[in-house]
Amino acid sequence: MTEALLFMFGLGAACGSILSIASKIFYVYEDPRIAEVEGFLAGANCGGCGYAGCSAAAVAVVAGKAPPSVCIVAGPESATNVARVMGVDAGAAESKTSSNKCQGGDRAEDIYFYMGIRSCQAVNALFGGKRECDIGCLGYGDCVRACLFDAIEIGPEGFPVIDEGKCVGCGACERVCPKNVLSVTTLRDRLLHFNQEDDCLAPCQQTCPAQIDIPKYIAQIKSGDYDGAVRTIRDRNPLLLSCGRVCPHPCEDFCRRGIEDEAVSINQLKRFVADREMHSGKRIPVPCAPDTGKKVAVIGGGPAGLTCAYYLRRLGHDVTIYEAMPELGGMIRYGIPEYRLPKKVLDWEIEGILNLGIRVHTHVKLGIDFNLPSVVAAGYDAIFLGVGAWKDYSLKIEGEDLPGCYTGIDFLSRIASGETIPIGRRAVVVGGGNTAIDCVRTLIRLGAEEVYILYRRTRKEMPANAVEIEAAEHEGVKFIFLAAPVRVVGDDQGNATHLEYLKMELGEPDASGRRRPVPVEGSETLLEADMIISAIGQQPEITFKEEGKRVQSLKTTRWNTIDVDPETLQSSIPYIFAAGDAATGPSLVVDAIGGGRRAARSIHLYLSGQAVTPPEKALFKRHIPGTLFDSVPGIQKIPRIPMPELPVEERICSFVEVDQVISEEDAKKESSRCLDCGRICYNKDAAA
Repeated sequence: MTEALLFMFGLGAACGSILSIASKIFYVYEDPRIAEVEGFLAGANCGGCGYAGCSAAAVAVVAGKAPPSVCIVAGPESATNVARVMGVDAGAAESKTSSNKCQGGDRAEDIYFYMGIRSCQAVNALFGGKRECDIGCLGYGDCVRACLFDAIEIGPEGFPVIDEGKCVGCGACERVCPKNVLSVTTLRDRLLHFNQEDDCLAPCQQTCPAQIDIPKYIAQIKSGDYDGAVRTIRDRNPLLLSCGRVCPHPCEDFCRRGIEDEAVSINQLKRFVADREMHSGKRIPVPCAPDTGKKVAVIGGGPAGLTCAYYLRRLGHDVTIYEAMPELGGMIRYGIPEYRLPKKVLDWEIEGILNLGIRVHTHVKLGIDFNLPSVVAAGYDAIFLGVGAWKDYSLKIEGEDLPGCYTGIDFLSRIASGETIPIGRRAVVVGGGNTAIDCVRTLIRLGAEEVYILYRRTRKEMPANAVEIEAAEHEGVKFIFLAAPVRVVGDDQGNATHLEYLKMELGEPDASGRRRPVPVEGSETLLEADMIISAIGQQPEITFKEEGKRVQSLKTTRWNTIDVDPETLQSSIPYIFAAGDAATGPSLVVDAIGGGRRAARSIHLYLSGQAVTPPEKALFKRHIPGTLFDSVPGIQKIPRIPMPELPVEERICSFVEVDQVISEEDAKKESSRCLDCGRICYNKDAAA
């Protein structure tokens, strides 16, 4: 017995020695991060990530072959923890969801029929599929069969419907779709997507400078999903309350119903849901991506600056706005009168943007209180310039500096700031744009007895919004067309008493395409006026360029605008970007909003170390060939809901808002007029 025990002990000692030696010879190092990463995964071993279990997924993450968000089950918190272990940008931890770009389905005409073939991939291999639309869904459900989580079905209209609650963003549906209809994206991907040539886009959406998905939000209003409509608009435009009041809605010019009938009142519907949220007593939550640690200075708190700051913050960046005026809003606060955009409405909208975590410094002017080198020295990784166009052009005529003479933006901003300005008995505003119209309608409300607009072309050539011109006419403004100012005449005390002008006639078209006004010799005419306002245009104030050698290299144009790439909005200094009036000259608010988002995309690329280039196949200020129709068969005329407004006799006595919001009943009626257009298809059931 003793011998046996000694033998077993000796045998064990020998085996232990052999194993000890072997462990040193055959030692395999395992990165400790693998176990740590695996500990943050779900442990479900479902294989939905494309790897054979969580251990394999963890190995792939550590090897750099999979992102921190590889686990489709554990959620964003897990992905954020994995990102921290790997020491990478937490933004890479965003969860993904699937979305469907085709809303046409069975509405698109069939041009082929395939007997016995029930596969999208097979049908696509034969002549590209059965649909007349070359980018639309084929409807055979390869994506449904590929989804392991029962998150997709082919809806009653023949295109995929995704259950966002079940979708885990695994990408299986995207991989099997031969038409690229399904897209698995993160929040950042969705915010940064710009219209492209192969997207399913209605003509109205192609036209909108902010690229809002107009058919989608109108369909949501029609179904009663008002919060969803707000979210759809806000993904492309954070100033929906303001735009719902001041946008001239160029989208409506390309509404398909408008070819045979009156266009859908797209802007009124946007205002309806925007006002509904404001008066609901709650704000619809706005999600933001995880913090990136990057800092951006936004100089200028107008529509372009606010929009750029909004999207940069949603993309996870740290943003601070520097504003020269006492309050944010820029030209929509100080250049648009109260009767068009009440300040309390603008305040509510701006508050929602700042609530995302954006810091603000007001009363600080670039070039006076600080300069661009100091911004760089403060540790900002990029700079956005949205300084607007606040410098009025002068008439360059004798006497325009006499008491009683003003410039348009200066006049409007002083009134908006609460300053009391002496109002003349007879006032003349020179110009034909929106600023000129805002001036004359403001003068009416401030008590001027007679108000004139003097414009050197005809009414047809006036660049102001047609509805604003009509409103001014209804309120008693008198128009003098084909007239150019020559000099301001003053009395013995030096006060303005008359404006002398020359009558004009239209000659050949100039560079703008409008016929050039030509003076009529000997037609000098005196118009009695004790108040004269010049509103013939503005340009940016760029004296800040004088600060520092690096800033002096910032290229500008002959119009004093900042010279940027028109698609990326990057300037000649790589870390400086610009949009809005500072880059384009005076333009629409919605143009500034679209530019702010475009600049945010470019800044995000720059901060991420990627090339700052336009999106592939970008649909930049163009329409997709074949999507603009000459006729729309089947349309029966349905009256458009009129804009409710205050009667003239009530509105000219105060600055109460003139245009009112439509009722819920009327919003439902108007949304039912929409044809829910896709690229080439439209809802024929809505035509009648």
